[in-house]
Amino acid sequence: MAKNADAELIEKKSRFIGHCAIVHNEEEAQAFIDTIKKHYWDATHNVYAYQIGSHCEIQRSTDDGEPSGTAGRPVLEVIKGENLTDTVVVVTRYFGGTLLGTGGLVRAYSKAAHMAIKAAGKARFTEASIVCLFMDYDLLGKVQNYLLREMIVIDHIEYQNNAAVFCHVEQNIVNDFCRRLKEIFPHGMNYSILEGTTWLSVPLEK
Repeated sequence: MAKNADAELIEKKSRFIGHCAIVHNEEEAQAFIDTIKKHYWDATHNVYAYQIGSHCEIQRSTDDGEPSGTAGRPVLEVIKGENLTDTVVVVTRYFGGTLLGTGGLVRAYSKAAHMAIKAAGKARFTEASIVCLFMDYDLLGKVQNYLLREMIVIDHIEYQNNAAVFCHVEQNIVNDFCRRLKEIFPHGMNYSILEGTTWLSVPLEK
């Protein structure tokens, strides 16, 4: 996924709220689930499912009191069907007074999960280099605007004698990126490609 997101669905007066988040391990998934449960403490159900790992090796789901197989498993199937990993989805339900039946529950929980994931958007994860750009302060605004146009992720900025902008750049384009930057800003700016790499989430075209 590209980001965390929420979406809401009303089905026969029952309110379903889908929440999805990017996580990297079960501890992060459980922390997100606990946060949702705490926020929606008065909900009838907080159903969840998650899939984690480069080979989707960790899969968990729960119906949280709904009839077996009508809630958590359908949410997990939506995650799997969207080919997502490192993803947790919680669907909160406020019962509206009308029973939906087994099929209705499956459809409602699946739709709420799908709506949340659609709101989040999809992304691919790629290895990225950490690049530090050192520049005079009068260039900072121009460089920031350039990075924004090029959709380069700024991690943070340090303000000392010069401005130091730390950004994440896909490894397969980092050399071209640095070369273009020096062509555009030949004076008052230098760069350093730091040791080590990080993971970068790159939104996919819709």
